[in-house]
Amino acid sequence: MKKHILCFGDSNTHGYCAYNDGRFDEKERWTCLLGKKLGENYLVIEEGLSGRTTSFSDPIHEGLSGLDYIYPCLMSHEPVDLLIIMLGTNDTKERFGSSAACIALGLKRLIAKAIATTDSWRNHKPNILIVTPKTIDKEYETTAIAATMGRGCAEKSEGLREEYLKIAKLMGCHYFDANTVVKENNHIDYMHLTAEGHQELAEALAELIPDLL
Repeated sequence: MKKHILCFGDSNTHGYCAYNDGRFDEKERWTCLLGKKLGENYLVIEEGLSGRTTSFSDPIHEGLSGLDYIYPCLMSHEPVDLLIIMLGTNDTKERFGSSAACIALGLKRLIAKAIATTDSWRNHKPNILIVTPKTIDKEYETTAIAATMGRGCAEKSEGLREEYLKIAKLMGCHYFDANTVVKENNHIDYMHLTAEGHQELAEALAELIPDLL
């Protein structure tokens, strides 16, 4: 039986392409590339939603709290061998009024709920990889997206690296920092991955994941 890897994230997991306001195709998204690199013994499942947060309910758009969706998501894809969570970029939005430390606490709640969804895990053994997303560049403030993202997003995004590592250790999760391999964001909104970034992330995770299963 194939190993089931569930990728739970936001627009950078969905594959948003800032160059055409569309979506990278199946030959470009890191999730699809990961499946190809891992091979036929693995099933990589895409669960990316633009705007998704760890635990915050967005007052403008519905259905974006990861905390609200993680249970049905896990159960619909059971048995899950590995859950990859890459969230936090949207949590930095000014309208949520949250610091990097509070965003990490939202991640902690999400992890706890995922762990508690015992029937979704193969052999009832939770296995979670936390990926800190690529940090938002300060230059986002000069783009159109700043109007809805608000102030301070780059600084909070930078703080997630340290805070997420703490939470991963506390909750017994694996940890990986995308900033260690993804060289840069696109130069349109400075917060979404380029095609090269998707490739870099996929290559790194493909090397890491076999040792986690």
